[in-house]
Amino acid sequence: MARMNVNPTRMVLTSLKKKLVVAVRGHKLMKDKRDELMKQFLELARENKALRENVEKELMEVYASFAVASAVMSPQLMAEALMYPTMAVSIGVSVRNVMSVNVPVFEFTDEEDTGNIYPYGFAGTSGELDSAVKSLSQVFPHMLDLAAREKQADLMALEIEKTRRRVNALEYVMIPRLTETIRYIRMKLDENERGNQTRLMKVKDMMLEQAILERREETENLLHDS
Repeated sequence: MARMNVNPTRMVLTSLKKKLVVAVRGHKLMKDKRDELMKQFLELARENKALRENVEKELMEVYASFAVASAVMSPQLMAEALMYPTMAVSIGVSVRNVMSVNVPVFEFTDEEDTGNIYPYGFAGTSGELDSAVKSLSQVFPHMLDLAAREKQADLMALEIEKTRRRVNALEYVMIPRLTETIRYIRMKLDENERGNQTRLMKVKDMMLEQAILERREETENLLHDS
């Protein structure tokens, strides 16, 4: 791993140590977030699978009822029967925060509470059409719930991928670079310290030699004078 291009000083070393502490802590937090997201995503996937199977089963029943009704009724009569619905619905959308992911929440409400879901009279229609309309009204909230859960799964998958990239960037790029740079600065500082000690020892030896020479000259001058 290539180290960072910085000056090997103690100030830079202190700054990089602080960054390394933050990076290690951030890596742990992001890793915990990724694991928790994965856990919730797998639970959501299992719930979505069961809900989708249930919705598909209910829709098959709706299609079968409409197919039978189409067989016993003329297309014009069926179109007239379903042309003017007696009930209206509204869908409210809100958001819910799940591990820093804003997921949609759909609310299904009836605008007209008449209690009658059939927009036609029962004289000229078949019982299969009644069954199809009733089944469709029952499956619609389930379809809405499935749509919200599928969107939540998509958003959580994107967040998992984003978090995984950040974890990998910290684990395999940022932390190794900081560690390698800190090791390099410590080596340079130790090398400079050893160089300073070597120079100090040389200076000390030179001063001792100078002192010895001066002492020797003083001794020789005393002997010569005596």
